[in-house]
Amino acid sequence: MAVKTYKPYTPSRRFMSGLDSKDISGKPSVRKLLIKLPAHAGRNHSGKITSRHKEAGAKRLYRIIDFKRNKFGIEGKVASIEYDPYRNARIALVFYPDGDKRYILQPSGLKVGDAIIAAEEGLDIKVGFAMKLRSIPIGTIVHNIEMHPGAGGQLARSAGMSAQIMGREGKYTILRMPSGEMRYILSECMASIGVVGNEDFINTCIGKAGRNRYKRVRPQTRGSAMNPVDHPHGGGEGKTGSSGHPVSPWGMPTKGYKTRRKKASDRLIISRKKGK
Repeated sequence: MAVKTYKPYTPSRRFMSGLDSKDISGKPSVRKLLIKLPAHAGRNHSGKITSRHKEAGAKRLYRIIDFKRNKFGIEGKVASIEYDPYRNARIALVFYPDGDKRYILQPSGLKVGDAIIAAEEGLDIKVGFAMKLRSIPIGTIVHNIEMHPGAGGQLARSAGMSAQIMGREGKYTILRMPSGEMRYILSECMASIGVVGNEDFINTCIGKAGRNRYKRVRPQTRGSAMNPVDHPHGGGEGKTGSSGHPVSPWGMPTKGYKTRRKKASDRLIISRKKGK
């Protein structure tokens, strides 16, 4: 998939880039796999803004994705590769012989007409196949990894992401995550073979604010441009730098301040991500 650029007939077009959509082979055709999610625009049940810089954005339908891959032993065929407005990866529509139709994340290299299958064990290592971690050889690249058996994939699901199986210890499998973090995952968890497709997504440039408005992102005002009553960085004559550490409007330190709370699952982390 190639990154396409545009003729700069406006200043915003000069650096704008997008993705070639030649890999998309179809439009949504299975109505039961599409649902409408309410757009709360960052507000809670009483209408108060709890998440700033969000809006309703462009209208879109959510595609129900089969993250669990629990249709064991039945081979499906990829009918089309489609665009998903809720994620940066492409999705593949799979038809099964029993009439069932499901969406899955499209791994890199999966094409229309390819066959995929999921099972607990005993499958070949092919792109798009899904097995339990205990059955996948060490060194294999996987994505859509469960954190708890039967819960559905939660790790390595965005475009270009993958994790690598590094070893096994007791009932756990050791994975190297995309961040470089090494952690234990129960070997009974499911994972899909391959790297999530649409790897060039990271190389695109938004180019103008209007494209972010479609994505439900509103403009953000610099704290130093506000009054002192509105932000700790505000006030002063002319442009002034912050005298202390950068903080949020409520005084919480930013840029490196650790906010992660201790969790029971921290014991499963062998080493933190790179540089930590």
